[in-house]
Amino acid sequence: MRKHITCTVCPLSCDVVLELGKDGEILSLTGNKCKRGEVYASKEHTAPERTLTSIVRVKGGVLPVLPVRTSRPIPKDKLKEGMLEVAKVNTQAPITMGDVIVEDFLHLGVDLVATRDLETAN
Repeated sequence: MRKHITCTVCPLSCDVVLELGKDGEILSLTGNKCKRGEVYASKEHTAPERTLTSIVRVKGGVLPVLPVRTSRPIPKDKLKEGMLEVAKVNTQAPITMGDVIVEDFLHLGVDLVATRDLETAN
């Protein structure tokens, strides 16, 4: 069985082809132009991860919402659960970019952090 994965590590966007065994193990990997593509495709097949980005509500800010992201990628199968948790979050202005909004998000050892500054409303 073959599986095609487009590598997103660099602008080359290599089409990496995985030859898979009956139980999903990788037998061979071709098409990558660098070692990073090999690592990316292997990880994408075995344990895909994504950085969750969203917004949270803010009280007392010049804007009603704040953009946030996870400090590191989380398992792809946790994205829906993460979005449901983000929808419950409320924070208070002022906020500085990089501030931790939720520590140990989803108990994954990853923080939810602010991606911009947000001043207090006058």
